[in-house]
Amino acid sequence: MSPYAVKNVVLVHGGFVDGSGWQGVYDSLSHDGFKVSIVQNPTLSLAGDADFTRRVIDAQDGPVVLAGHSYGGAVITEAGTHPQVAALVYVCAFAPDKDESVGSLIAGFPAGGPQPPILPPADGFLLLDRDKFHASFAADLPPAQAAFMADAQVPWNVEAPGAPVTDPAWRVKPSWYLVTTEDKMIPPPAQHAMAEKIGATVTEVTASHSVYVSQPEVVATLIAKAAASASDR
Repeated sequence: MSPYAVKNVVLVHGGFVDGSGWQGVYDSLSHDGFKVSIVQNPTLSLAGDADFTRRVIDAQDGPVVLAGHSYGGAVITEAGTHPQVAALVYVCAFAPDKDESVGSLIAGFPAGGPQPPILPPADGFLLLDRDKFHASFAADLPPAQAAFMADAQVPWNVEAPGAPVTDPAWRVKPSWYLVTTEDKMIPPPAQHAMAEKIGATVTEVTASHSVYVSQPEVVATLIAKAAASASDR
């Protein structure tokens, strides 16, 4: 049994990947007594992904900590107004405001800094350059594991990062943000700016964009802190 009043955790993956990357976080939180559910978003549209997430939240038996990685941050921003959501956790994630999209946030990245190696859309879908995947997305993972992730990419429909958020949940829900200082997908200064904008409690870790895979205990610890704070409320 979890010692927390908020014992349900819902995890939302980002673009190009699926929910299996959360296994280490799932194992850690489950060991500590949390009931953990993984949303398998199709990443075809922001509205559809938010709807998938709300269905998983609906299935929980009480309040929820809702966590999202990367594009999953936009999904939890859109879906997190659900009345069962007690706290939001952004894992090196996008945190759009009303009428902002992941695409508009990426367009605001410093031109001189690292850029996500997103290939031009093919038939309306995006992929990352396989040869640049390791360095940009998963630099702190073994090369073979990064190669598998690159070859297992989920095509990301252009409508998903292009859609604006309608009602940002962080305006009404407490939030936490994990900044990854070695991130080559979302520049750390952009992460800090988003975290400040949403008034999040910030934790920094030396990690790549794949921190949820490379350092699952760090991610799980932050989610547990959010659950503890939400329980105290």
